Amino acid sequence: MPCFPLRPSQITLLRRLALTLALLSTPLGFAQAQAPNPLMAAAQAGFEALPEAERKAIQSDLIWAGQFNGAVSGSYGPLTFRAINAFKGGRGAADGLLAPAERAALARAAQAARDATGFKVLADDKTGVQIGIPMKLLPKRDVTPSGGSRWQSADQKITLDTSASPPGDDLAVLFEKAIAINPNSPRKITYKLLRPDFFVVTGETPGGRFYRRLSAGPQGLRGFSIGYDKALAPSVDKLVIAIAASFEPFPTGAVPAQPSAVAGQAASPPPGLSSLLAPATRSNERYGVALALDERAALSATAAVDGCRSLRVGNRNAKLRLKDDASGLVLLDLDGAGAVKAPSLRGEVAGASEALVLIAFGNDAGKRAAVALPGQSTHTGGKPALIAPLQPGQAGAPAFDRQGRLVGIVTDNPSDKILIAGVAPQRSYAFADGAAIQGMLGKAGASLPAAAAGSELSTGAVVERVSGAVQPIVCGL
Repeated sequence: MPCFPLRPSQITLLRRLALTLALLSTPLGFAQAQAPNPLMAAAQAGFEALPEAERKAIQSDLIWAGQFNGAVSGSYGPLTFRAINAFKGGRGAADGLLAPAERAALARAAQAARDATGFKVLADDKTGVQIGIPMKLLPKRDVTPSGGSRWQSADQKITLDTSASPPGDDLAVLFEKAIAINPNSPRKITYKLLRPDFFVVTGETPGGRFYRRLSAGPQGLRGFSIGYDKALAPSVDKLVIAIAASFEPFPTGAVPAQPSAVAGQAASPPPGLSSLLAPATRSNERYGVALALDERAALSATAAVDGCRSLRVGNRNAKLRLKDDASGLVLLDLDGAGAVKAPSLRGEVAGASEALVLIAFGNDAGKRAAVALPGQSTHTGGKPALIAPLQPGQAGAPAFDRQGRLVGIVTDNPSDKILIAGVAPQRSYAFADGAAIQGMLGKAGASLPAAAAGSELSTGAVVERVSGAVQPIVCGL
């Protein structure tokens, strides 16, 4: 990363940027926890009833309008509340709500800012990451010495690099190298954060600023870094926030469609975008994950079905057959019939910090879509647990080893509503292992076939082998 031998920076501004970028890498619950505000509570109810894609679009637009410095998570808190009111600029009540005309004005302002930089979210063919690039600002395209992609401004005062490396590199070791002080290189680390699956480091050189993020996953390590002249900070700081918000190290779907201009739509919001006029009715559904054992039965977590007035697994109605408090698991009977290949169960206990593959379902433009997530076995309080980036609606997610054998089922109900660069924060969740599963099934006179050891599979091969048995649960409340 280049250093820029210009004048010293103002430390206060740099710290402000570091704190802003920290919000893109840490849970927002703490950052936004404040005393209850009746106006904000009403606005939050309306905001959270909107589709996830729309909530994120509003926050992204607020970033481009220069009002929001948090993560594009879809979660509503004081940062979003204040950003909406700041955008309104005293016109109307400071209630954190957007009338249709205000929403359209926000979309136009954000689109104008994107257009000015040529911002485009793209898939990087060198590293596999998904990231937003201000193409007009960084027109020069090259390859880094390590084989990643490089975008630079014409005067080389701004440089953005992507990077990727195969499994094997130690994230913690690289973090220590990233924050190490070299007496021959005058730089100051202004923020540093290490998590099991990623790290963030920000800092300054005598004339520049830099931000670096590196994420770990089953495919290895992927990240990006950006360095820029401090004299450009007033305009580039906002861009760094937008770039970090767009970054996905291990994307699972297609590159999102680019926002379209909404010029001329002064009286109504863009198509598909609702206004925040009043709290909308909350959904009467909750979600979970089930593992089909055969054509008429499925296994899930108690947390996924508790309090449900009706149950649907896949496209079939279901009802509770057995609830086992000891394991936190439930056995469900399925109406009708469906061809299912039962998963095989691993006999041996998962090793410490063993890499696992979870199959769950997440929101994709308002629909439930299958996703593969990285997991890691652990123990909490002497009991089996799993570290994984799970979201609400993923209780009951089954975990498989790298040979495609069932290792266990998540029995906790994840509560995180935020995403960090498209991925939920890593948390530890209660986990019913193979012994607990067999014990529970034994009470119902059922069992799963034992699986012998086999060859290592890629994540895609594991998903292909087992995904047919993994089904979404819709719980009617």
